Amino acid sequence: MIPRFFCPFPLHPGATVELAAEAAHHALKVLRVGAGDTAILFDGRGGQWSATLNPAGKALRATLNEFDDSEREPPLVLTLVQALPASDKMDWVVQKAVELGVVRIQPVMAKRSLVRLSGERAARRVEHWRNIAIAACEQSGRNRVPAVAPILDLPQYLGLAAQDNALRFVCAPGAAGPLRDLAAPVVPVVLLVGPEGGFEEDEMLAARAAGFQPIGLGPRVLRTETAGLGAVAAMMALWGDW
Repeated sequence: MIPRFFCPFPLHPGATVELAAEAAHHALKVLRVGAGDTAILFDGRGGQWSATLNPAGKALRATLNEFDDSEREPPLVLTLVQALPASDKMDWVVQKAVELGVVRIQPVMAKRSLVRLSGERAARRVEHWRNIAIAACEQSGRNRVPAVAPILDLPQYLGLAAQDNALRFVCAPGAAGPLRDLAAPVVPVVLLVGPEGGFEEDEMLAARAAGFQPIGLGPRVLRTETAGLGAVAAMMALWGDW
């Protein structure tokens, strides 16, 4: 498989660019690329470039060749709003949600969230998740990097969500009616997922007041890191490009 690398700056025809140090180290030490090898570069604006690689010590330069305007984004514009789970589960959620096709990930802190982040710690974690999203794009072939938004408290997010023109769902064990009975949406979709233990009753009431419709995912109770990804996969199968 031809390696793919994200460049955090605009790419132009015929340009020779130097890959970021981390990407160069991975390419040279892990992938063992050599002079004249081919790679794919993308800058997040859509499309991708074939490029010829030229190692220079620890640095790795790439000369852009042909542009491919292939678009790999699904027709379903889906935002995943994930209440922070424990440990490193959010890393998994971000990675797999990007692979599945979401366009935006919004982390929120709910009352039962076991992880509490603020200030510099929150900023570092969000930057970490953004890097995971980039790596997931490199692996999955996406040419547009989904946004990972700053962490918000759930009430703050719900106040903002009510202003959006979107179809809103919240995962709720026991909710009646399968997704397949719903009409295909003609507006963006937002999916809200609770933390371990779920949302408290007042949080669920606030979500419903903000326009979130409860949806179930079958007779089994899923973990937080499973519920959102399962719902995303189902939505992509029903309304996306699968």
